[in-house]
Amino acid sequence: MKARFDFFKASPDAMKHLFGCKKVYDASGLEPRLMRLVELRASQINGCAFCMHMHAGDARKNGVPDEVLDTVGGWREAPWFSERERAALAWTERLTRLAEPVDDSRDYERLATHFTEKERTDLTYLIAMINVWNRFSVGFRREPE
Repeated sequence: MKARFDFFKASPDAMKHLFGCKKVYDASGLEPRLMRLVELRASQINGCAFCMHMHAGDARKNGVPDEVLDTVGGWREAPWFSERERAALAWTERLTRLAEPVDDSRDYERLATHFTEKERTDLTYLIAMINVWNRFSVGFRREPE
């Protein structure tokens, strides 16, 4: 499927600001492995092949083993995710699937157990931003490189 157009060229100022957001969450203090897992999981849910490919590659560069990447979608059953990562992945799924009516109290309590208020805020920012990137890439049919 061919990309519809190059949205980077169409609106360079908007893209510059999105890249600026990436600098903010990369400097947040959240662990690189955790951030890559969150980006990958949101991208899987959103069906964004470009972002799945990119974030799996970034995760490998950060030392995340293939067996972890192969099972991100099944994180509840796979043994190699920490409780902190599980809390982040549950929160990622909740915020990526906003249209599904769910009582997220348990997910939030789990999140609050493993993340400070600053970390919860930074994690939510990261989740919001990967969802923005997914919408650009899916909407304009950006293919994996």
